[in-house]
Amino acid sequence: MNSILRMAISLTFLTICNQIHAQSNTNPNVVFFLVDDLGWTDLGSFGSEFYETPNLDRLVKSGIKFTQAYTASPVCSPTRASIMTGKYPSKMYNTDWFGAPQPTEIQNHWTKNKPLKPAHYEPNLALEEITMAEAFKAAGYATFFAGKWHLGEEESHWPENQGFDINKGGNDKGAPSTGKKYFSPYENPRLENGPDGEYLPERLAAETSKFIRENKTKPFFAMLSFYSVHTPLMTTKALEDKYLKKRAAMGLEDKFELEHANQNRITQAHAIYAGMVEAMDQAVGKVIDELEKQGLTEKTIIVFFSDNGGLSTAEGSPTTNLPLRAGKGWLYEGGIRVPLIMSWKGKLPAGKEIHTPVISNDFFPTFLDLSGNRHVLDAIENIDGISLKNWMMEPEKAAERDALYWHYPHYGNQGGNPGSVIREGDWKLIYFYETQKMELYNLKDDIGERNNLADAQPELADKMKTKLFDWLVATKAAFPRQNEARK
Repeated sequence: MNSILRMAISLTFLTICNQIHAQSNTNPNVVFFLVDDLGWTDLGSFGSEFYETPNLDRLVKSGIKFTQAYTASPVCSPTRASIMTGKYPSKMYNTDWFGAPQPTEIQNHWTKNKPLKPAHYEPNLALEEITMAEAFKAAGYATFFAGKWHLGEEESHWPENQGFDINKGGNDKGAPSTGKKYFSPYENPRLENGPDGEYLPERLAAETSKFIRENKTKPFFAMLSFYSVHTPLMTTKALEDKYLKKRAAMGLEDKFELEHANQNRITQAHAIYAGMVEAMDQAVGKVIDELEKQGLTEKTIIVFFSDNGGLSTAEGSPTTNLPLRAGKGWLYEGGIRVPLIMSWKGKLPAGKEIHTPVISNDFFPTFLDLSGNRHVLDAIENIDGISLKNWMMEPEKAAERDALYWHYPHYGNQGGNPGSVIREGDWKLIYFYETQKMELYNLKDDIGERNNLADAQPELADKMKTKLFDWLVATKAAFPRQNEARK
């Protein structure tokens, strides 16, 4: 049964579909840029003095900058699942990156001698889940996907089977790993090879721009999900040379500090990574230019986000997230706090900053609500995210949020340990399963999570831990277990 038919049956969309014909042509488009592994301070407008991101810096000036935006996980696939469904990954058992070893395979993996066996996870976004693309499709939108999917090891779970009319490059891979990787020929089963040496972010921007041109007379949802800036670290020679010269001119050096057993980068000085960031920014600029050329900027909601924090403790450690602690794969702020920009010319305020914590689960309800498709949203049950529309347009009507939660019952490739988190107000509690210990931080006073207050505030720590585990039990989360085969 195809996804749209499933959706229509489960949600009784007959009434909705009768409304769509009259209003769909007036509804705004949504263009969503999702970057892979981009850190919180990797844009000029978010604090970088080394990387150059003029297009995104302009987007910040024309829209809203969220300073406390979070991913639902410190790694990619779970966050992507939360974006597509509006749900916490733990509810769907999509808690690790798809392709990570299951506990039954641990004997042949680097974690085989760890104290805990990671929790089981599902390596496909279930077809029974209603995706954002399916919701927009039900609302009469054309839907388009370009780039990294990484939400299904099986082909039956790739974008074209999850609500997208067009899929350019989305498959089971979490990074370019075939052909010449970031350069054509790509040998990607969902993206035709381009001219020899073509750079992948340029190609994905071109495909997205083509879709916009061909669908300019009807509403569309377009998702440009970059493989950048994930490893392998590869950029053009021109960009690498540019940043090698800039690094020398600024007198930058590679510097690190200890984060548990890992070395954590504390300077932005990696020339190839800088080139990847700028190439991503150029690709964003090309798509925005196409929207302007087609006269669609006032009819298009533009959103920019990253799927987890910057890679700072492993695999080349190309960036730093300071003043945040650690990076990708960790439950500290550097692993889960990322840049978020939303812009809609003439509708959303320009140059505004929102400091209220938001999370990737919120995109699903926000996009549908902001685009005038609230009737579709109201027909979908069990979404964890909340619409940010009022926070952006009418802050006095914004709903209060009780708490935010994270559950990562796995060992991260980058050094992180299995844990769960609750953030309530300015307070953040991390519970680590291996040591059964808590860390408590006041993020308002200690954004770098240097001062663990769990011993100084035991009553608050215990109260937050109880609330966290009540949530985990209520959502039927899977937990790590003792590794009895450990040598």
